[in-house]
Amino acid sequence: MAAHDIDLIVDLAGRDDELRRALEDLRMNRHFAMRDVLMKTFGDWPLRTARSQVLAVGAGDGGAVAAWLDEEPGSPDALMMWARVLTRQAVRALREGKDEALLHRAAAVARDACWTAMRYWPEDPVPWVCLLDLAKLPIDLRHLDPFFKQRPYQWGLPPEMGLFGGPWPLLHEVDRRDPGNREAYHRMREYADTCLSGGEAMDFTRWATGYAPHGSPLNVLPLYAFVSLYRRRHPDGRDGAISFWTTAQVKHYARKACDDWFYATPVPARSRLSLLDLNHLAFVLVTCGEIGASGVFETIGPYATSAPWAQVSETLGRDWQSEFRRTRDSSLRRRGGHRS
Repeated sequence: MAAHDIDLIVDLAGRDDELRRALEDLRMNRHFAMRDVLMKTFGDWPLRTARSQVLAVGAGDGGAVAAWLDEEPGSPDALMMWARVLTRQAVRALREGKDEALLHRAAAVARDACWTAMRYWPEDPVPWVCLLDLAKLPIDLRHLDPFFKQRPYQWGLPPEMGLFGGPWPLLHEVDRRDPGNREAYHRMREYADTCLSGGEAMDFTRWATGYAPHGSPLNVLPLYAFVSLYRRRHPDGRDGAISFWTTAQVKHYARKACDDWFYATPVPARSRLSLLDLNHLAFVLVTCGEIGASGVFETIGPYATSAPWAQVSETLGRDWQSEFRRTRDSSLRRRGGHRS
């Protein structure tokens, strides 16, 4: 079948059929499949983090999670998902521009849910990931940390000179449990981008890739920062928008993500790679003119994600799915740059 004949599948669950069934269950306000897919993540922190993030979106107002918690008040999974739901609600209130008093209350309720989940399963990194997400709210970040008064160093001190002060102790707690946790580092990037500046977020992602091992998704972080910077600088797609993507810096980090993450992952394991990361890599490789996008598109298959295609296409007044198809088809016709 020709590439342009492949229907796109834009789905929160991506390739994860078990997760898709859990989301369908949630739409009927049932929690049983959600409980089962989380039980299967035991010992696999990256999978637990990724699945719980998607489930929190599917849970909406959290009715199914609340029902689960009523049935099993001591379930670490139910408590973690309740923290996820409340955290998402608090961050959504921030995006919607709610008043500061409401944001403080929402953050406090979500924080308390995170702390409760920690007590029931101290090894779980996800409640700490949620706290990092809450750091975007206009609150005293120290109040998110249950160990604030016990820290032997200045709270929020950056690990390197030149980096910003911020919720580093929260990131450290995630790293203790799941080194290089993908979502945690994205939450830290979002904190810098939201509360500081695009330049600070870029510096953070460069610092993170400097420590990232081969195969780590942290090698893709700068590509997200580039998309955010582009939207800040070129909201209408003009005034140097094209040249933004062809700088030596963009090319360097696109190549690094391709070599140190995508090609560093064995072919049989690539089906587990984040579809968001794959779509960002494919987009930036094509836009900056580096080779290798065809192999990334083959791994993506029909599983397009709206980001970053929609984020950039809307500045140009274009339909993102049409842009994805056009870019994919063009890349797959030029297979000369493909490596396996």
